[in-house]
Amino acid sequence: MRLVNVPRRGTSDISLVLCGAAGQGVQTVEHLMVRLAKAAGYHVFASSEYMSRVRGGSNSTEIRLGSVPVRGLVDRIDVLVALNGGIRPNIRDRIDEETLVLGDPEELGDEFASLGERFVPVPFLRAAREGGNRVYTNVAAAACLAAVFGMPFAALETYFAERFGAKSLDVVKGNLAVAEKGFALGGDLLRRGVLRVSLGHASPQGERIVLDGSEAVALGALAGGCDFCTGYPMSPATGVLTFLVKNADRFGVAVEQVEDEIAAMNMAVGASYMGALPLCTTSGGGFALMSEGLSLAGIMETPVVVHLAQRPGPATGMATRTEQADLELALYSGHGEFPRVLFAPGTLEEAFFLTRRAFELAARYQTPAIVLTDQYFTNTSYDIPLPDLPDAAPDRCLVEAGPEYRRYEESPDGVSPRSVPGFGTGLVGADSHEHDEEAHVYEDFDLRTRMNARRLRKFEGLRREALPPTRIGPEDADILVICWGSTRPIVEEAVASLGRTNTAVLHFAQVWPIAPEAEALLARAKYVFVVEGNATGQLATLLRCETGRRADASVRTWKGLQFSVEEVRRGLADVLDKTVGR
Repeated sequence: MRLVNVPRRGTSDISLVLCGAAGQGVQTVEHLMVRLAKAAGYHVFASSEYMSRVRGGSNSTEIRLGSVPVRGLVDRIDVLVALNGGIRPNIRDRIDEETLVLGDPEELGDEFASLGERFVPVPFLRAAREGGNRVYTNVAAAACLAAVFGMPFAALETYFAERFGAKSLDVVKGNLAVAEKGFALGGDLLRRGVLRVSLGHASPQGERIVLDGSEAVALGALAGGCDFCTGYPMSPATGVLTFLVKNADRFGVAVEQVEDEIAAMNMAVGASYMGALPLCTTSGGGFALMSEGLSLAGIMETPVVVHLAQRPGPATGMATRTEQADLELALYSGHGEFPRVLFAPGTLEEAFFLTRRAFELAARYQTPAIVLTDQYFTNTSYDIPLPDLPDAAPDRCLVEAGPEYRRYEESPDGVSPRSVPGFGTGLVGADSHEHDEEAHVYEDFDLRTRMNARRLRKFEGLRREALPPTRIGPEDADILVICWGSTRPIVEEAVASLGRTNTAVLHFAQVWPIAPEAEALLARAKYVFVVEGNATGQLATLLRCETGRRADASVRTWKGLQFSVEEVRRGLADVLDKTVGR
């Protein structure tokens, strides 16, 4: 049998893909492998994609292990582990002449017969049965990989004890019995010379933790003072809701799963009126239902933060897939005119920091703030340094209401003194109609003009505080590749692989208001290209409206899967050759 070396020549990491049906525990293998690899000294990255079904089908997860940080999705597959048959085209098409496939012929039959020696039969099912339970086939596969990548069996023992020990010692013993059989399979592969792994471990870089996108958003919300979360389960936003439910007692957060998204937003507005710092988590279809409530927050001037995890539409679209097509929905949702702020983190660190900042700005300017992620981002995890935590408790920006208190008092910056019922002796009014300074309803045209102008003045403060886009690459580069949200690490890696010294990345983590600095950055560039995951170029359109700069070309995808590094590199190479030349 031919010896297979990983990583490949010219790469500094290993790309491992696992495929299995819903219910076969692919995500369990991902969770286990990522934690074991980190403990073994690797930098880790994992991203899962799955079909919209409870059982069957074919789901996959990609895991990259490196001696340096790895954060982007790649097409390259060094090792594919297939737990079931019927591998879908989006995975099969990525198998090349250097991919090694591990799988059980009992499950796969002759599906990979055409690969010859690059298909290695491994009896995962037999190992699970001999270990006592064929349900644990995924554990046999994970333990096999652990052995191949030089991870000690003691790490498996620690993992299962920590994960299941509080529930059942029998479950721990059952997993370990199968893990022993799987670990032996991996040792056999090494002895037979099927695989040779030569990947240096990362040098010590301080304490690091593994988070996924949902956890980063949820932790950022907690750091921002979130004490109330509401939502209706809707992929891919549910992870934030479930994380806060699991940790509600620990952090003192009230979490309410409601009957629909209309109730979720109205409940958040009501909680904000009473002094809470609320979070709504939803996806595009749910956010559409929240539109009227968002407008209510706009006229009541109650701080509300919304986590909008994007997926393909229209309507139900592709419920478990990814897209960046809700930028305009978030920007223009809610009838009438009122200020708002939109963030679109590109890294887990940004998700933590920007969600926290969303709460800060929402409280200070008494207006909605929206954090845009997507399915790819929420289901991606990697190791990061421990984030810096704020030294002080979040400022709720409240004043005590005295006898002369007027909730909607005129002010130069448009921000009125905000109190809540019970905090002082004054009456804290609120209304969904246009109102005067005390929240009394009047149909007065001069009042309407004055009150709406005051609310809109807050936008100037939000613009002054807008975060400028992040530039990655040479300061004197005359070619800018622009991206927003989750595509940042992918675009960074793709641009670096092009080897063009005159090209830099400009990433927008705040997409509204656009920071004033952006106009000058775009004006200095000779060429501007925009990479985004939608069909109509929503960020490119917004930048043209705000800065007057038209993109020279765009690279877009809207198939329901995230860009890969190779896909972005090919797209950029094409538009660069056509526009700039070699």
